[in-house]
This record gives sequence, C-alpha cells and structure tokens, in this order.
Amino acid sequence: MAELSGRSPSFARRFSMNDLPATMRAVRPLSPGQDGRPDLIETALPVPGPGEVLIAVKATALNRADLMQVKGLYPPPQGASDILGLECAGVVAALGPGVTRWRLGDEVCALVAGGGYAEYCAAPEGSCLPKPARLTWAEAGATAEAFFTVWTNVSDRCHLKAGETLLVHGGASGIGTSAIQLYAARGHTVFATAGGPEKAALCARLGAKRAIDYKCEDFVEVLKAETGGKGVDVILDMVGGDYIQRNIQSLALEGRLVNIAYQNGAAASVNFLAVLLKRLTITASTLRARTAAQKAEVAAGVARDAWPLLESGRIAPVIDSVFPLERVAEAHARMATGAHAGKIVLTVG
Repeated sequence: MAELSGRSPSFARRFSMNDLPATMRAVRPLSPGQDGRPDLIETALPVPGPGEVLIAVKATALNRADLMQVKGLYPPPQGASDILGLECAGVVAALGPGVTRWRLGDEVCALVAGGGYAEYCAAPEGSCLPKPARLTWAEAGATAEAFFTVWTNVSDRCHLKAGETLLVHGGASGIGTSAIQLYAARGHTVFATAGGPEKAALCARLGAKRAIDYKCEDFVEVLKAETGGKGVDVILDMVGGDYIQRNIQSLALEGRLVNIAYQNGAAASVNFLAVLLKRLTITASTLRARTAAQKAEVAAGVARDAWPLLESGRIAPVIDSVFPLERVAEAHARMATGAHAGKIVLTVG
C-alpha cells in the first residue's frame, strides 16, 4: 500500500522516534458516566508496538461511540487506548518493529480502537490506507470509520450483489452519507431514511433513488410502492427498536438485515414468521474490538471497492462542521443534538 500513498519528504527528514516530543495533547473522558465530558489533557506520547505506525494526526472525526464512551457506556477494548477517537488522518512519524507497508512521511487514514483525538496516534499498519490526494485533511480524517463500517457490513456480511437494492437508515449520518455514495456509485439502487426535508434532500443529492423523511412518511409503505411490493435486498440499520419488525416487512425474498447500532433500543417484539417464509438473514456486528488481522482484511476490501472512488473524486466524505481539538466539547454537543449531517471533524495542530 505504501507506494500508493502521499509522501511528505520534509517531514520524513525531520522526524524519527528519537526527536519527537515526549508529551502531546489528547482527549480522554473526564468522570465517565452521565455527567462525563471530554477533557483535553497533556499526556505521554504513545510508542508504536510491533506492526504499528505512529501517526502525527492532522484531523480526526467524531463517532457516536465517542459520546457513549464519555457516558461510560462503551469502554475501549482490553489493551486499547482510553483516549477518545476511532479514526484519524495524518503523517507517519515513527515505525514500530516489523512494519513493512509504510515509511516515514507517508500520508495515511487510519482506523483505530482508540486514540484518534490526539496529536499522535499509534495504529496497526494494516488498518491504515493511503490518504486520497484529492481530499483535504479534514475530509481524510472523516473517511476510515465510516467506509470500513459500511463495507464490512454491506459488502462482506450481507454480500450485496450486482443488481440488488439497499436501504440505508440514518442516511444523513456519517455512515449513511458514505453508504449512499459508495453503493450508488457502484451501480446499486439505494433508498435512505432521514429526519426532515433538508436531510432527505441531501440523501437524494448523494445518489439515493428515494429519500424517505421518516418524520412524515412510513418507509415500509414507501418501499412497497417503490419496489412493486418486492422489498429491498439489504438493509443497513443503526436504529433498532421498532424498526426491526418494520425492516423484516421491507425485505425481499432472501433479504438481509444488518444492525450496527440500536439507537431506539436493542429490545423489540418481533414476529419471525416472515423471516421463515422469506428466508431472511438477520445479523449484526461491531468493528472496534476486532483483531488487527481482521481489520486488515476489511481494509483490503475498502481499498479495492471504495478507495478508487475517493481517489477519483466520484465520492467524498460529507463534512458537517470542523472544530479545533481544544473545542472538542462543542463538537460533542453538536453531535448530541442530532442536527448534524455528515461528519463532525476535529483538526489537530
């Protein structure tokens, strides 16, 4: 992968682990729980372990998991950094033992289990992809988590095939805007739900054949009309709750439903008869706790199916707003309102 990456020669000449600073700014949860908040601190620089690179971070992005971690509801996996942030983009500043894919000065986007809200972040080399040259640092910082999540669930777990249709719930979210663009660009008919006319219009501009405003429309009835009663082949859902039964109603024969979150709750009353009669598959997944090897497999799929589209400019991350790292509390407050569309980004340095 390294040969595809951008490079900052002056950076490569200046930096090695020996002349990096001993400390850095980073964000950890303060008093995780209902009254927790993100706290900007000074802490020791991480040292890259075997197979890891140290990234001088230019930008990172918020994910709802970050807000959950602050509230004490989503602690990092064992061994992962307790610094907030599941993704980042920046320049490779140091190499851990055994790294072969990257060199000092490479510009990368990375998926991490924690540590992205910082001036420096250690990342497994297999979880890094080259920064697309067309993207700004803010855009690059908003790519990894969304596209890794979308690809592993829609392409890998649900095996969306040529000619099949996709419904994306939360279409105006970072995940949703990425999914709509990726699969519309790959030739699929994509439907999306979103809250309000402005967010629905955004989904349509990004490639959704029909954007459904869930505040005033019933997506089950709309999809029934749009598909001639057939239903859709795959549904990517982050809502859960009462959507689960309605998703089952909206799936076509041999359809697949994947949940990546349960914002409306993980419990639901479900009639499984349609699952039986339509031979449906219901699955769910998380990405954060997967092994470095498993994430490297996802990275390979994203590099093949999504990265060329980002590099060519056919698709791009949708950026809602950009905050400097020291205004992280404001960024979290914006995400908590649910008013945002696309990704909220933190710039570093």
